[in-house]
Amino acid sequence: MSVDDLPLAVLASRIRLEEKQLLAELDRRRVPFTLLDTRTTVFGSGHDFRFRGALTREIGHTRNLYATRLLEHAGVTVVNSSAILDTCGDKLFTTLKLEAAGLPVIRWMATLTPEGALPVLADFGYPAVVKPVVGSWGRLASRLDGHDAAEAVLEHRDALPGPVNKITYVQEYIDKPGREIKAYVMGGETVGAIYKSSDEWRTNTKRGGIPSVCTPDDDLLKLLTATAEAIGDGVLGIDVLEDRSGAYYVNEVNHTPEFHGALDVLEVDLVGRYVDHVLSRVG
Repeated sequence: MSVDDLPLAVLASRIRLEEKQLLAELDRRRVPFTLLDTRTTVFGSGHDFRFRGALTREIGHTRNLYATRLLEHAGVTVVNSSAILDTCGDKLFTTLKLEAAGLPVIRWMATLTPEGALPVLADFGYPAVVKPVVGSWGRLASRLDGHDAAEAVLEHRDALPGPVNKITYVQEYIDKPGREIKAYVMGGETVGAIYKSSDEWRTNTKRGGIPSVCTPDDDLLKLLTATAEAIGDGVLGIDVLEDRSGAYYVNEVNHTPEFHGALDVLEVDLVGRYVDHVLSRVG
């Protein structure tokens, strides 16, 4: 049996719109695949994972990272790689990687406990944004407009279970023009970008942000290309903020990008391009 005859593994535990679209595209191309539920798959010595490669769409960061590393250990090429997941699954690690590459990131500070942040926030400056290092959709992200708000939010964060929730990652609040940019970069190429517009400071489409087409200018394209070079060769959703002066800042990089809003407004075939990239890396 040739490599091309082997099935593609698709790692997922929840089948959302994006996964349905990707699986339908694989079916349309008659690419055999096996759906691996990361909650029940067994890994270990003697387990022979015979796949042409793997596409990971696992929503849980820890399971995603472990499953990907285990498959890579078994000799399976996974898109995205565990190196990309390790960086992009943590917002602070992403910032460190981008800053080390000399890319414009939002001014930030971090403490390893919530109580460590409170005394220095006044010097850092309000308003500020505190967000969990692991998570998505803007959940548990809070805007801090002053000491009282910061004290209440950080007290709440200190009560959350798990040591990772104690890591306190703070960014300067960027006064943006009511929108953020989400760009889809695959193999270093920007294949599409949208604005997410909202009257609320969090513009996630999951929170009601309205998508519209963004046509990147040369500066934005260069920034997106440089960001992908810093993060690694994969399928990336890159979030960019622009301030009132038009300056760009890389905010976050998503390693399992959603595109339900983008599909409504972009003419490019994001799903097809996604599958093209995966097959080019594992084929």
